Amino acid sequence: MALTHPSRPARTVDPPAEKPARGLFTWTRALRHALDRPLTSYYLLLGASALLLTIGLIMVLSASSVYSFRIYDDSYAIVEKQLLWVAIGVPCAWVASRLPLRWIRRLAYPGYAVSLTLLLLTAFLGVERNGNTNWLALGPIVIQPSEIAKLALILWAAHVYANKDRRLSSTHQIMIPVVPGLLIATGLVVFGRDLGTALVLFAILLGMLWVVGAPARFFLFSISVVSVLALYLATTNKERMARITTFVDPFSDYHTAGWQPAHGLYALSSGGLFGQGIGASQQKWGQLPEAHTDFIFAVLGEELGLVGTLLVIALFVTIAYAAIRVATHTADPFVRYMSFGIVVWLLGQMMINVGMVLTLLPVIGIPLPVVSYGGSALVPSLVALGLLVGFARREPEAAAALRQRRRSRSAGLSAGRVPGRGL
Repeated sequence: MALTHPSRPARTVDPPAEKPARGLFTWTRALRHALDRPLTSYYLLLGASALLLTIGLIMVLSASSVYSFRIYDDSYAIVEKQLLWVAIGVPCAWVASRLPLRWIRRLAYPGYAVSLTLLLLTAFLGVERNGNTNWLALGPIVIQPSEIAKLALILWAAHVYANKDRRLSSTHQIMIPVVPGLLIATGLVVFGRDLGTALVLFAILLGMLWVVGAPARFFLFSISVVSVLALYLATTNKERMARITTFVDPFSDYHTAGWQPAHGLYALSSGGLFGQGIGASQQKWGQLPEAHTDFIFAVLGEELGLVGTLLVIALFVTIAYAAIRVATHTADPFVRYMSFGIVVWLLGQMMINVGMVLTLLPVIGIPLPVVSYGGSALVPSLVALGLLVGFARREPEAAAALRQRRRSRSAGLSAGRVPGRGL
């Protein structure tokens, strides 16, 4: 029994067990409040994209230094090329974030026509690299049109579906002309023997069909047909077949098909929790092929450890979350379809690349978006992220907040002006 003074009321003490619950509730409420702010999607997209690009440049510098010195006698030759592409891509992304939606949509059919023309030229006049004819020489510049086509096809499909938004209850309206249009582009990529990019284009098609409400039976049929077709195409190429049969256990064929995935596992396993440090990778000294392109995630894991790899994956998830948030909040069907298509492209390609490095999937030559070296992949990815940032800026509440901020800044500058002294 508690002792109390007769003139004083008994004091009650909160049970200690309630304090952790209250603390957790406070943090949850603070997080929810932060996510509910009007500019949350805008800042998440801008911050995650900038950080991902910065990490990519650092890792390209580190992963390519040995290869670059051996080929060009200059350890910085490859990263200098990447910086040039960044200098092109960032302004393009800024322009894309500022373009009015009607101007963006006007590029849908021209973009589709140009990408299809480039894919057609690549199929017949392409340059072969690593067994794939997926490169096209335009004078001194060699580009990969299939990377440009990813963004162009998403733009075209989103524009078509936005025009038919009220008629998408019909299966015929869903299928025509998007399905044939994307299948033609995918077929041209397959003709160039780039099976990995073809699977990414197929994933984009399925993602677009899902968001517009295509019947479930279509997905089951499509996945079954594509799986059989992909397996057949793999059997027609000895190198691809070897990759499929050895990806589960690359050490069973260590010196041939398993060499690249095995050394990718060596890199990841030696990185530990915090990594060996930037520039300290051992596998980039010739053991790991394509260290600065398709297998840059392995070098990242070796130098930055599990923490670094999880950070990169978290940044992609953050971009996907913010883009889906924009897609679900918008009243514009074009923004909704375009945002979702970009998420399927970037997040799906990231999952395929990481799956390759972890030997969960066969090695099919898919780069890590924004992080891997290559201007043909980097510039369209940056433009896509710029479009997402622009969509987030155009949300009614976000636009109002930005206008209010500009007014407050202008008012503050005017109030702080001293006569005769300027600002």
